[in-house]
This record gives sequence, C-alpha cells and structure tokens, in this order.
Amino acid sequence: MSKKRGFGGPGGFGGGAGNQMGMMKQLQKMQQDMLEAQTALENETVEVSAGGGAIKITMTGHQRVHSIQINPAVLDTSDPEWATDLQDLLVVAVNDAIIQSQTMAAKRMEGITGGLGDMPGLGGLLG
Repeated sequence: MSKKRGFGGPGGFGGGAGNQMGMMKQLQKMQQDMLEAQTALENETVEVSAGGGAIKITMTGHQRVHSIQINPAVLDTSDPEWATDLQDLLVVAVNDAIIQSQTMAAKRMEGITGGLGDMPGLGGLLG
C-alpha cells in the first residue's frame, strides 16, 4: 500500500485545514505588507554625492532618479577634460545611488519575507 504525498499528508503542508487557514492568513498579511512597502518605496529616497560634492543625486526606492544637482563651483571648467570628468562623476553617482536604493528596498522586503523559510512545507525555499 502506497501513501499519497499531498498538501495534507507526509511531506506536504501538513496539519489539516486549521493549519492551512492560518498559513493562508499569514500569506495574505505578507502580501498586504509587501504592497504597503512597495508604495512607501516610491516616496523614500537615498542621496548620493560624488566628486567632493560636485554631483548630488537623489533616487527613490523604485530606482527612479528624483533629482541631479551639479555644483559648478566644484568643477574646474578650465581643464579641457572637465566635461569628461563630469560624465564620469555622473556615472559613478548614478550607479552608487542605484546600489543604495536597491539595498534600501531589499532591507524593507527582507523584514516582510524574512520568516517565510520557516513556514512548514516551504522547505526553506524562500529563506
């Protein structure tokens, strides 16, 4: 006689209907928390500076550039390479802002999904 391995049996989500309802409620709460976090990230920003304050970039948690400020007093426009230097600083600052924004978003989401790996039946797939 073989045993079926399903959602309620050995190796499945186990625990019967009550346990499954509790897990569904947890997942629904997590989904709501994730939606709220995504909305908040639209308005949260990181600010990055490069070139000793020559460039300042503000970016949202959705990796959208909110503003770019250039401080001309810090740039040496008498140097024939000033435009190339400015371009290089912009690349550095934008990339740094993206990294900081992604880190901010990941930390916020980790706070929501951090306990998923411990849920029965998920086998650590998400943790």
